[in-house]
This record gives sequence, structure tokens and C-alpha cells, in this order.
Amino acid sequence: MMRTQHSKKLGKILFILCIVVYVFLAGCRDKSVDHYNRGTSHLNRAEHDQAILCFTKAIEINARYAEAYNNRGAAHRAKGEYDLAISDYNKAIEINPQLADAYYNRAVAYDNKGFYDRAILDLDKTLEINPEYAGAYNSRAIAYYHKGQYDKAWEDVNKAQSLGTQVHTGFLDALRKASGRER
Repeated sequence: MMRTQHSKKLGKILFILCIVVYVFLAGCRDKSVDHYNRGTSHLNRAEHDQAILCFTKAIEINARYAEAYNNRGAAHRAKGEYDLAISDYNKAIEINPQLADAYYNRAVAYDNKGFYDRAILDLDKTLEINPEYAGAYNSRAIAYYHKGQYDKAWEDVNKAQSLGTQVHTGFLDALRKASGRER
């Protein structure tokens, strides 16, 4: 009889303890995701300064948040702050070397700075991670164009188009003129 009462008390204590732990853990939810989501919303509305603040908050909470570094880099790049963007992409890649978007975005920043060889290396890595990344073929075609490597540019244009990407007609016209060919 005494043992049954003791078991019931122990059961109630364990039940109450489980509820307390559950409530505690629910309150400790990773707030970095909330800041990241707000930052992404600002980024999508071209509110770059607000996006940077939100991504920075997410990073302060979770210093290993590769996607937050990547998106903060995108906001810096949109503002023309290429060195800050590249720094963020470097950190994202350091945290997650398989994050294809970080290589792609860093390549675009390098291309914006005129560092076409670096851009091509990053686009190669992007395509190594994700061979179906159509935008990477398109961006690499542009980098090859800038380097005067028109045959390689055409190869990437054709691949990008085969994956469903619509290549900008102005770029296609410039490539036709520079290469002296249609495809």
C-alpha cells in the first residue's frame, strides 16, 4: 500500500517535471530563425539595410548559421558592397562547404569586381555541388564572355537554356556579335 502511494507521487512528480522541461524548451526556441526569416523578407523587398540588421542578429544568436551569412552577403552585394559580401560568403562556405548558393553568390560578387577567373572557379564549384544549377551556367557564360572565351560561353548558354533558364537577349546579342556565330 505504501509502495503504491509512493509510486503515484513519483509518477506525478515526473509528469510535472516533464511539463516544466517542455515549457522551458519551447521558450528556448532558436530565435535566430525568426531574425533570418525577417531578414529574408526585407531582402526580398530590397530593404537591404534592414535585411543586414536582421541577418546580423541571427548570426549573433547562432554564429554557425551559414545561410544567414550567405543572405547577408546578398544584401551587401545588392548595395554594391562587394568586399563585405565576399567576406560573408567566405564565412558561409567555411561553415558549410556544400552550400552551392554561397559559391554562386561569391562568384557573382567576383564577377561584379571584374575577377572573372575567381568567378569561374566558384561557378565550377557550384556546378560540382549541383550540376543542375542553371543560373551558374548562365553566370559562367557571362564570365567566359568577359574573358573572350566565346566557345565556352556558348556551351554554358546552351546548357543553361537546356535546363530552362531564359538567357537575357541583350547578352545573347553581344555574344553573337563578339563570337561571330549564332549558337
